[in-house]
Amino acid sequence: MSTDSISPLRQRMIEDMNARKLCAGTQKGHIRSCRRFAAFLKRSPDRATAEDIRRFQLHLSATAVSICNRNRIMTGLRFLFRVTLRRLDLAAAIYHLREPQKIPLVMSQDETRRLLAVAGSLKVRMLLSLGYGCGLRAGEVVRLKVKHIDSAQSIIRVEQSKSRKDRNVMLSAKTLDLLRQWWKARPSRSEAATPVAERWLFPGTKLGKPMTTRQLNRLFHEAADAAGIKKGVTLHALRHSFATHLLERGTDIRIIQALLGHDKLDTTARYTRVATAMIAGIESPLDLLSPPLKKPRKNKKEPLLA
Repeated sequence: MSTDSISPLRQRMIEDMNARKLCAGTQKGHIRSCRRFAAFLKRSPDRATAEDIRRFQLHLSATAVSICNRNRIMTGLRFLFRVTLRRLDLAAAIYHLREPQKIPLVMSQDETRRLLAVAGSLKVRMLLSLGYGCGLRAGEVVRLKVKHIDSAQSIIRVEQSKSRKDRNVMLSAKTLDLLRQWWKARPSRSEAATPVAERWLFPGTKLGKPMTTRQLNRLFHEAADAAGIKKGVTLHALRHSFATHLLERGTDIRIIQALLGHDKLDTTARYTRVATAMIAGIESPLDLLSPPLKKPRKNKKEPLLA
């Protein structure tokens, strides 16, 4: 959707997405999906037919596009046809594939301890500690401001995160101590005009902007390599490990749901499939079938003859 002939269509789609308050990331994804469809058609998407959509979906299936990315592309196209073009007949031709249900990849407590121990600086240790100790997403960590830290109530307030929701997470004494150390060492250039409450905890290289999630991701992988963690963990594994380790220690699953900000309990319940300590502690029904061990019989002494 980058050619001049379809620029008005792109602008109209952006207006429709803004009217519905879609976040910047979602908007970029939708535009990228429509651009890919336009490149496949070699003409404007507003002249597409049901057969074109069918051929495009077959094309995606024949290429190396993952099911997740394929569904994401078709979601963007569905918005274009259903909302912007009002072509409900074409929107109905779009279908999604069932994504494989994979269990989250988590780190053991020993791996997490090593990861935090090898953090190259106070900043890296602070960032990773927030991800693991509070179950925060990468975007939530880098967008923290001073006003979000409530030391009086021992909570961190996460504002307008995924699905534009607020929530509170715990602020442990150890995390608070690290935050105070970081605040003293944190660079504070060009912030004189910014109220203290509105200052980013982790300012980026661009003036007035926080550090990026890409920078945080790079720091995580550097620490994981230094810690000798061989499994293919990502930055989000800190959040997975947070939930799994709480569950293994007996924390109520509904409390974990609230801490993670999940709408559905089913989303949180998937961590029961990777809580290895809980799984290993379950007694197998096979063991229950085994007959109990019999106590050795004591030899009864015959009574002495009178």
